[in-house]
Amino acid sequence: MSISLLLPMSAFALAASISPGPVNLVCLSSGTHYPIARGLVFVTGATLGFIALFLSVGAGLYSLLRHWPMLEILLRWAGVAFLLYLSAKLALDDGRLSHRAPAKAPGFWTGAVMQWLNPKAWLACASGISAYTGASAELTLLFAALYLPICWLSLSCWVYAGAFLKRYVSNPTLLVVINRVLALLLAVSCLFIVLD
Repeated sequence: MSISLLLPMSAFALAASISPGPVNLVCLSSGTHYPIARGLVFVTGATLGFIALFLSVGAGLYSLLRHWPMLEILLRWAGVAFLLYLSAKLALDDGRLSHRAPAKAPGFWTGAVMQWLNPKAWLACASGISAYTGASAELTLLFAALYLPICWLSLSCWVYAGAFLKRYVSNPTLLVVINRVLALLLAVSCLFIVLD
């Protein structure tokens, strides 16, 4: 195992984790609506869900899906339905922060399941494993160990960005606009899933 793999693996993990996607948008929204600690619970679930997916893909799950196209299609449409549900919740939000109940924040299991329904996560797993591990179990475990803190910190940045918005954007009308833009972005991400 070459130490020279650590830097490109880390750069790949950072680019895949911090770039905008459905999970990142939910992190941003969570930061604008709930206490940071609640957002970090979602981040932890999403991170561990991603690592579980990564290890499963490394163990051959992705090739199994390729042999059963109907399973892949069902997974894709489940992801679309879930993203549209989250998009609708954001679009209908009234932008009032003071009446929020923290218990309604997306939690650990929402984050974990969302990664399994997230095409961006599947693509990151499949392309990262094929590019860097060469089907080596040892390299897959190393990559997962690198991914874990990088993914958690990247998603946390989105929660903190949301908290920053919450602090400086207290106007409910402006927050409604932000929510609807986020809802539209989530809905548009469904088009990429369907057309892929």
